[in-house]
Amino acid sequence: MKKFINSAESVLSDALAGLAAAHPELRVDVDQKIITRATAPHRAKVGLVSGGGSGHEPLHGGFVGAGMLDAACPGEVFTSPVPDQILAATKAANRGAGVVHVVKNYTGDVMNFQMAAELAADEGIAVRTVLVDDDVAVEDSTWTAGRRGTGATVFVEKIAGAHAEAGSDLDGVAEIARRVNAASRSFAVALTACTTPAAGRPGFDLPDDEMEIGVGIHGEPGRRREKLASAKEIVATALDAILSDHPLAPTDQTIVLVNGLGGTPLLELYLVFGEVATALSDKGITVARTLVGNYVTSLDMAGVSITVCRADEQMLALWDAPVRTAALRWGC
Repeated sequence: MKKFINSAESVLSDALAGLAAAHPELRVDVDQKIITRATAPHRAKVGLVSGGGSGHEPLHGGFVGAGMLDAACPGEVFTSPVPDQILAATKAANRGAGVVHVVKNYTGDVMNFQMAAELAADEGIAVRTVLVDDDVAVEDSTWTAGRRGTGATVFVEKIAGAHAEAGSDLDGVAEIARRVNAASRSFAVALTACTTPAAGRPGFDLPDDEMEIGVGIHGEPGRRREKLASAKEIVATALDAILSDHPLAPTDQTIVLVNGLGGTPLLELYLVFGEVATALSDKGITVARTLVGNYVTSLDMAGVSITVCRADEQMLALWDAPVRTAALRWGC
């Protein structure tokens, strides 16, 4: 294993210290392992909190800031944050209007966020939980009951964050977050496994001439393995899975994310996006907004995920609203 680390045990703390040094607009508590805005909104607004295991950067800490999350709580690599940590993030994000938890559908995350929500309720903080479960590759995988939460998390956090910033109430923010999740589907393909610092070796063995179809963001196996194919063929496989589960009409507008899993160059991600755009255009589907890059990663995995969201005018307007975070910035 070759990684730019000091030790496997200190990876998260060292990375959080680096995040704090790079982004003074964030307040990073290395001991409690929570990330919040350094300058909180002066008015009452709904708080937005998310979190999960580290190794998926910039998710979630890179999305803390104006127009998106108010706080994030990173767990150890591929490990859920603990309830007390989530509670601390919830209290930091609370401005008197309640807090929405955005939770990817993984068993540990679901359980610990639920416990934290109950603890917050005991302290008088109203919490709504939104579950993200957009991955159409498999159900009931190694890490979860039901579908996994993946790329749509970015859409949910951005659009719900903008709605909260605009002054929506607690139920309104939770409602649009659920709508975005329901309108989104994702599918991923991996060319290599990822290597966690603690394990020191790839999570699974994948021959040079094979690819994993429908892989998860923790390196979970997907639907099947196949011989390596062209980008055009890979995109066709992914879009077939997405559109079979969630058909789109020629009149539909979409937001499309082509996301790198950590070890895929932008050259290849843009190539993949070109194939996605062509394939959707051939079906008469409008790509209204796009995002290409590494946003929900799996450490050093060479792979790509595609997320398609059927977006109405409200979603598009909230997507366009100003955002200022470490990983997403526009309109500011």
